[in-house]
Amino acid sequence: MEIWQFFVIFVVGVTAGFMNTLAGGGSLLTLPMLIFLGLPAAVANGTNRLAITVQSVFAVAGFRRKGVSDFKTSLILSGPPLIGAVIGAQLAVGIPDVFFKRTLAVVMILILGLILWNPIQRKNGNAYSHEDISKLSWKRRTVIMVSLFFAGVYGGFIQAGVGFLIIMALNILGRLNLVKTNSHKVFIAGINAMFSLLVFVAHNKIYWTIGLILAMGNGLGALVGSHFAVSKGERFIRMILTMCVVAMVVKLLVAR
Repeated sequence: MEIWQFFVIFVVGVTAGFMNTLAGGGSLLTLPMLIFLGLPAAVANGTNRLAITVQSVFAVAGFRRKGVSDFKTSLILSGPPLIGAVIGAQLAVGIPDVFFKRTLAVVMILILGLILWNPIQRKNGNAYSHEDISKLSWKRRTVIMVSLFFAGVYGGFIQAGVGFLIIMALNILGRLNLVKTNSHKVFIAGINAMFSLLVFVAHNKIYWTIGLILAMGNGLGALVGSHFAVSKGERFIRMILTMCVVAMVVKLLVAR
């Protein structure tokens, strides 16, 4: 590979890390780039997990430095998606790209509608002021955990857009504000990526040199993103989230 290609990988990684920490969808930048550089789809999918794992470590550290973290709750919430990630990664061979891109586009439209409409907030007033998921009923917590399991399966399978599914489970179903939601999301996404990464490593589907460069970029982007998530607050996150979803939907619908 040429020097300019390494530079492009790093810059795209920074952008993706920023997007993933504030909202999601960064993998829809990194995966096409890796494939464009000549990596087989399965290797690109696995290599991307290395960057996501490193990115999540930096994002979690950034939120902790800002005083927005609850590792105990994050670890509990990570259980179901961890199991789902292993299952999804095992199924990742032979992904029908166009079908999943179209499906993901529909999911993104639904999530955007829910986020902008705020059905829970309309019904319950200041619903997003909650910061402790343990205050919810056991039935609602069960629904959240089941939702996170299926988000984990999807994340293990294709990764791109899983952050939006985690946001939906915690912000819409769990009624957590978006700052707290993002602090949990980066932890959960990291666990998901880490365990799915092990499956790809076992099948020798990692290009380590590219993966490490991409990981450095993702990590830097995650640090910057975690700072903005806390300092700018929920309105800023909602704006970035909306922009990312719209961009993703357009990209997915025109994909071939």
